[in-house]
Amino acid sequence: MKSSRNYPGYTLQDEFKSDGRDTPKLKSTETKLADQQMRNPESKSSTETATRPPLPPFTRETAIQKVRLAEDGWNSRDPEKVALAYTIDSRWRNRAEFPTGRQEIIEFLRRKWAKELDYRLIKELWAHDGNRIAVRFAYEWHDDSGHWYRSYGNENWEFDEHGLMQRRYASINDLPIKESERKYHWPLGRRPDEHPGLSDLGL
Repeated sequence: MKSSRNYPGYTLQDEFKSDGRDTPKLKSTETKLADQQMRNPESKSSTETATRPPLPPFTRETAIQKVRLAEDGWNSRDPEKVALAYTIDSRWRNRAEFPTGRQEIIEFLRRKWAKELDYRLIKELWAHDGNRIAVRFAYEWHDDSGHWYRSYGNENWEFDEHGLMQRRYASINDLPIKESERKYHWPLGRRPDEHPGLSDLGL
């Protein structure tokens, strides 16, 4: 494993972190960089030093944590927030679309959640190896005509050393359902910890 000093974007802040030290000044700089990253998701100066724990290589426990964090992010339905979990040059295949880079990801997610209303998602770990995670998921939503769907899918993820996702390949199928057949009823946002997962729901 290469020293962190050789990673792109290695800063004095990383030096302090590796030694277990910190200073108020560095924390202030970190806050400013985070604010800058929110305003401009393509800014390399802010994103190259960002990390998104847990980091690879993944154990079963940390892979499950990574999956839950991704689920929580997507349930926020906030394109700018979600995009920060991906590298600047992240490449996707989502159904028949191929977004590349954070700005295209943001634009894709804006279109997605303008169409998929009252969106609720559950993800579940399928497999993991090194810096890769395989996931299955199902989400429920309705269109602007009130027609409900449950969309089933599989994702393959690949992460860089900072825990940012650099590849995402998703295959998804939509199943029309009746509103009475819905299984997700929690208030919009994060799925409560006590809510059943996919396997518990028989999905």
